[in-house]
Amino acid sequence: MASVARSVRRRRHIEDWKALPWKEIERNVYRLQQRIYQAERRGDWKCVRNLQRLLLRSWSARCLAVRRVSQDNRGKRTPGVDGVANLTPKQRMALVEELRNLSGWTADPIRRTYIEKQGTNEKRALGIPTMRERAMQTLVKLALEPEWEAKFEPNSYGFRPGRSTHDAIEAIFNHIRLKPKFVYDTDIEKCFDNIDRQILLTKLKAIQPIARLVRLWLKAGIVDKGEMLFPEAGTPQGSPLSPLLCNVALHGLEVALAKVSKRYRVVVIRYADDLVIICEDLETLLKAKARAEEWLAEVGLRLKPSKSRVTHTLEPYEGNVGFDFLGFHIRQYRVGK
Repeated sequence: MASVARSVRRRRHIEDWKALPWKEIERNVYRLQQRIYQAERRGDWKCVRNLQRLLLRSWSARCLAVRRVSQDNRGKRTPGVDGVANLTPKQRMALVEELRNLSGWTADPIRRTYIEKQGTNEKRALGIPTMRERAMQTLVKLALEPEWEAKFEPNSYGFRPGRSTHDAIEAIFNHIRLKPKFVYDTDIEKCFDNIDRQILLTKLKAIQPIARLVRLWLKAGIVDKGEMLFPEAGTPQGSPLSPLLCNVALHGLEVALAKVSKRYRVVVIRYADDLVIICEDLETLLKAKARAEEWLAEVGLRLKPSKSRVTHTLEPYEGNVGFDFLGFHIRQYRVGK
């Protein structure tokens, strides 16, 4: 034990960022996350909370959070309201120490920028936090993600570790390969911008330091073309934590729709705010659609009418066969014996 303590003290006094033992740091964080995941799976919530507090204070987790936002992430050169787009090794070490101050942390405003949506004239609003905010949000995500990965629904694929668009397409294939089905293809309108914050915080049920930080980030002002805005709903799209918060807000939709019918199976496959509802019976599918609208209204969301339609994977229905999802066109074809 004494040798381990000496090793930790030695690592903490390394001043050269490049000399940090990154493989050991990643192993330490992964071990803690595995323990959080396993504790959540067995229902030991006290252990989950204690391990999350331990991870937030962990030197390894703070180093990894700073490295991800300043070196690994593709958007590392995007500045926030402070204009900082790059950190020197010395500044990274200073930020690691700054992340220790959980109780006294204050939220910086978010810089809003707009990007074009491919194939449309619309623009997507992104909220870019400062570098220090991104580092703290990544640290909180390291603590929250394993807890929620242990209880997220099986057919949720967007912004989750180890899952991709191809996994969602494979899930659709597995549900329609033996029998043609009716499909309701839809999209949640302005999902990130309209989430009810109070419902989100209630669902999150996080420990006090995390709940306080998330509340600060949700209420932080947004600088849009020189004007300070304070939206009353939504999570700023573009921050490291917002995809996880979106998945938390939408958690439970799949279970709610599965209870629509005892005779016919209703399957929901979701990738972030894009989703398809699959059922072999049209009447049951329409009931599931109505239930989805009710459920989403409870969290402040609604389906986008222009991107919603009912179709069939094999037979023409309302002039259409098959549907487009995540860049793939999915349909079935008749074949000979």
